[in-house]
Amino acid sequence: MVGNGAASPEADLEFDYIVVGAGSAGCVLASRLSESGRHSVLLLEAGPKDRHIWIHIPLGYGKLFKEKTVNWMYQTEPEPGLDGRSVFQPRGKVLGGSSSINGLLYVRGQHEDYDRWRQRGNVGWGYEDVLPYFKKAENQQRGANEYHGAGGPLSVSDWRHDDPLSEAFVKAAVETGIPYNPDFNGATQEGAGFFQTTTRRGRRASSAFSYLRPAKGRGNLCIETDALAQRLVFEGRRARAVEFRQRGAVRTARARREILVSGGAYNSPQLLQLSGVGPAELLKQHGIDVVLDAPGVGNDLQDHLQVRIVTRCSQRITLNDIINHPLRRVAAGARYAAFRKGPLTIAAGTSGAFFKTDPRLATPDIQIHFIPFSTDKMGEQLHTFSGFSASVCQLRPESRGSLRIRSADPAAPPEIRINYLATETDRRANIDGLRILRKILAAPALKPYVVDEVYPGAKLVSDEDLLAFCRQTGSTVYHPTSTCRMGHDALAVVDERLRVHGIEGLRVVDASIMPDLVSGNTNAPVIMIAEKASDMILQDAS
Repeated sequence: MVGNGAASPEADLEFDYIVVGAGSAGCVLASRLSESGRHSVLLLEAGPKDRHIWIHIPLGYGKLFKEKTVNWMYQTEPEPGLDGRSVFQPRGKVLGGSSSINGLLYVRGQHEDYDRWRQRGNVGWGYEDVLPYFKKAENQQRGANEYHGAGGPLSVSDWRHDDPLSEAFVKAAVETGIPYNPDFNGATQEGAGFFQTTTRRGRRASSAFSYLRPAKGRGNLCIETDALAQRLVFEGRRARAVEFRQRGAVRTARARREILVSGGAYNSPQLLQLSGVGPAELLKQHGIDVVLDAPGVGNDLQDHLQVRIVTRCSQRITLNDIINHPLRRVAAGARYAAFRKGPLTIAAGTSGAFFKTDPRLATPDIQIHFIPFSTDKMGEQLHTFSGFSASVCQLRPESRGSLRIRSADPAAPPEIRINYLATETDRRANIDGLRILRKILAAPALKPYVVDEVYPGAKLVSDEDLLAFCRQTGSTVYHPTSTCRMGHDALAVVDERLRVHGIEGLRVVDASIMPDLVSGNTNAPVIMIAEKASDMILQDAS
């Protein structure tokens, strides 16, 4: 058997388990399934090793936003609810997947999210069922307690930079009546406070760093990078092998036990469709033999929309001021190099809040990400003026979209339709969320720092104006899910053990299996899903 590194094209590749995709879930699976030494595991990743320097520096997510060497750089189709704009969809194409290029926030969602999954017939996925797996994964800086674990692979840390703006935001939110919350992942999510991040001593703790690096020396684990899975090979209705392209050669690896697809909400349904598992009409249209007519594959795509307010700051204390000043920029770099602290540890949110736009709601429906910098578009040049941003994110959108292959070419990007703002509930939540955020930004604690609202601008006050602003500027928070949804209805793709309905020897393990979108960032839930899946796979093997 081949160890870490590339196998020769002539080698007969056969493993107990093949994991397709070395992202947030795939790295967990590869580590846990190879841990005992009893099972051989092949991990396939379409992208390169995680050597890019900006992967490991927290603020580097801005540099990787449009870095095509580690990013699929997808685009949606023109979105009717966003004035026909296409929305950029960055997804990780590197060891660690999106956990190597994301905004690093550790947010689990609400207890009620998982109870809702269970109530939809997914036995074993209630909050009390999944909490042990969150804790198992976690190495919490604050130590273990009822809600957190210590000693797990994934480092979860407090922010390593003192920022008066981020502190003022929390105080301002409290002044408007939102309670202070020291732990968004504890007893309740509601409140204002500071985000924790997946970092270790000021460096990014991706799933590749946390799970894969400690496992790389195992003789029963083979990691193949630059290996694009082209299709799954079936014998009847049983998945037997994976065909992949690597450095110009097409190779095939056989699985003695199972194939585990972990490509994420876009690439997992894409691979299933390319392999003949998906809507029959779509597959026939592209000349693909139908293995299983599964209309739910690529269905129910969901994502979080964000709408940002940009505020001009009265003091030169923002990241804009640091990055745009040569000496301050060098000093920030030197501080990070020496102490792993300072502005380069800034994640995609420093402080934030979760609140209800309607008191009749049982749980918060809006998340705020506050960051001490501003830009017209994420990943682009920071503004030359002193500025900061806060974005509204509706937590449980009703809008649903789809993922469809465009052709039988595995290298062709899929057709992505999310249908943002397609329902009145979604439109109302974003308008009301912006109004509440404006109240926070106008509260006494932030007044010393505010000059004016750059956009949407004080003149936009009506519902119609604010909705138009959402349509003109709204974008993704990078949380696509649910395209291979777990359940037992006609459009469900996997069962509660993540086995693909109607197929043997095949599971999907990633964000695509979520019955619906969690109320918050998705990286921590995906790692939990993979931890739980690893246990189920090993249980079924014995």
